[in-house]
Amino acid sequence: MVEAISWPAARALAAGAACPSKPSSVPLREALGCRLAAPLRALVAVPGVDVSAMDGYAVAGSGPWRVVARVLAGGAPYGGALRAGEAVEIATGAPVPAGAEAVLPYEHADGDVPGGGPAGDLHAGGAGGPLGGSVGGVIGGVVVPGRHIRRRGEDIAEGAVVLGTGTVVTPVTLGLAAALGHDVLEVRPRPRVAVLVTGDEVVDAGLPAPGRVRDAIGPFLPGLVEWAGGRVTTTTRLPDGPAALRAALAGWAAHGAGGGSPAGADAPSGWPECREDVVVVCGASSKGPADHLRAVLAELGADVLVDGVAVRPGHPQALARLTDGRLVVGLPGNPFAALAAALTLLAPILRELSGVPAARETSALSGEVRPHPRDTRLVPVRRSGRGAVPVGHDRPGSLWGAALADALAVVPPGWSGEQVELIELP
Repeated sequence: MVEAISWPAARALAAGAACPSKPSSVPLREALGCRLAAPLRALVAVPGVDVSAMDGYAVAGSGPWRVVARVLAGGAPYGGALRAGEAVEIATGAPVPAGAEAVLPYEHADGDVPGGGPAGDLHAGGAGGPLGGSVGGVIGGVVVPGRHIRRRGEDIAEGAVVLGTGTVVTPVTLGLAAALGHDVLEVRPRPRVAVLVTGDEVVDAGLPAPGRVRDAIGPFLPGLVEWAGGRVTTTTRLPDGPAALRAALAGWAAHGAGGGSPAGADAPSGWPECREDVVVVCGASSKGPADHLRAVLAELGADVLVDGVAVRPGHPQALARLTDGRLVVGLPGNPFAALAAALTLLAPILRELSGVPAARETSALSGEVRPHPRDTRLVPVRRSGRGAVPVGHDRPGSLWGAALADALAVVPPGWSGEQVELIELP
């Protein structure tokens, strides 16, 4: 087994252990939350042709103009080129005929348009259908050349790069991609995470009986995983003992390698039909009689990369690589210690896999903080004008301090008052 290593070394090792998946082309609906693996380019110009920006008349030359046709958005375009003195009644977004010099809005037009009132009405009923039978009428008005015509590519030129590699795919991004002609996007897949919650004493609902505790780790992990760029695909609860843990990890490894569902009578039911990239084991990572993770990893032939980290809280955390190359992160059973360990090992892995950059920040510490002589301390703090202020309530078994805080201050061993790094909290 590997000896406990320093907190900075553990975080760097975790990031280096991640092997990002190859980019994938996925349908738009599956790309949400991923990051672009290539620049997003416009496959079409926006608008794709010259279109009207107003309801009114596309006109050529100086007025008055004789209305020779009508064009609706989505309808057939006018078949020829307008000559001087001609107009086409036109809807917003409809293609402007060749030869048109401007669009005259209804409210600026005057004249005698049969069936359409003083200046016609694109949306009125009438003998000529939706456009009110205005063809054949004569209109007048004052126009400015080029006015109310959106030229092809005016908003976005065909081939233009609109978003760069690494951009998060949001709902608005999906709308933009669709408007630019994309059915699929090249993205970095979000890493998939399976969570195993161990412990006979852990309950997941209601008030715990004497000797039992509510699970506080399982509820915060999906949000933390999402924040770091991944997604939790399954959460499985296991009893204490090596058999269930061994079956879950062995089955997970086989499934990850394409071997189907987890094998063995103790294998958890409902295993997902997709391959996980990381499995997180909550609890069982210490060295007490109920902690079996290390022994099970040894039985499975895993390569243990981290066996304890010189950090408080969160010392008994672990990182291992299974024989198929997938990673296992072991978190302590105490909630704040588990959060500290997840930010040390799990978050760097997920960020590396997904391409999510980590925020980098330093600050002065304002308030009394006692450094540890050998270990790094992770201290819940709130930012203020005078520096990061410790909020207290930071025992390993309580999330109170972390819930009050907006960051964790990284206090190195023997700290003597210099600025410290702040870790962003989910």
